[in-house]
Amino acid sequence: MDSKGRVVIKLGGGLITDKSISKTINMSAIDKVCKVILEIQNEGYNIIIVHGAGSYGHILAKEMDIANGIDKNNRHGQRNAVKKIRKDMLELNSHVIESLENLNLNVEVHPPSKWAKGIGMNFKGDITIFEKEPKGVIPMCFGDVVDREDDFEFGILSGDDLMYRLSVEIPDVKYTIFLLGDVGGVMDLPPTNPDAKILEIWSKTNFVKTKHNSDIDVTGGIDLKLDRAARISKHVSEVWFLDGRNPNRIIELIRDGETIGTKIIP
Repeated sequence: MDSKGRVVIKLGGGLITDKSISKTINMSAIDKVCKVILEIQNEGYNIIIVHGAGSYGHILAKEMDIANGIDKNNRHGQRNAVKKIRKDMLELNSHVIESLENLNLNVEVHPPSKWAKGIGMNFKGDITIFEKEPKGVIPMCFGDVVDREDDFEFGILSGDDLMYRLSVEIPDVKYTIFLLGDVGGVMDLPPTNPDAKILEIWSKTNFVKTKHNSDIDVTGGIDLKLDRAARISKHVSEVWFLDGRNPNRIIELIRDGETIGTKIIP
């Protein structure tokens, strides 16, 4: 069967971990999403997976100020933290691999610390490795601490920047989907507000009061996601924020053209 195109999916760190407690995995959430990934593949799509760091990356990165690069007064501590975060990210990734392999899905992981340099949307690295996989193999990567080619030495490459480059530069992407851990889409008010409702459509002209928990998140939270998603939507017609706790909504979207969630437009 010829491919119907590609689906690029981000498993948010707040979906696959408890963001507030260091290294706490949410295996049931991962398993639910992976079952849907199998269904998407069975529908005839190629898939690329990106996942967030959640409590496997953000807590230590925040504590050691990794996002701002090397601090000459804490070089040794920071370099040790970089090694630990990279190791922890591989550990988190191994849980996602395990869930996929339990469903007989083949996956090839490309840790950004091995192939990418620099941070932000314009990081350097060969994105084409994600389109060279044999048929049926799912390439995967994740937010990671990467080396920088400047005085900062290292920094955090967000999964949202990876989502942008993969969605825009890999050919034939039909859907870009951000799976959220605690909401059903983009909300018109902070999610803690009982009157908050899911916006069916969001564009950059919409102002929404977002809640970015900078106490833990070191990569820009929902605001960065929205910015990158809006940029992606100039190239990919179906860009969505969906509730990762109900991943069957991806299947609804692919089969019926609509579901509960937020469609992102330029």
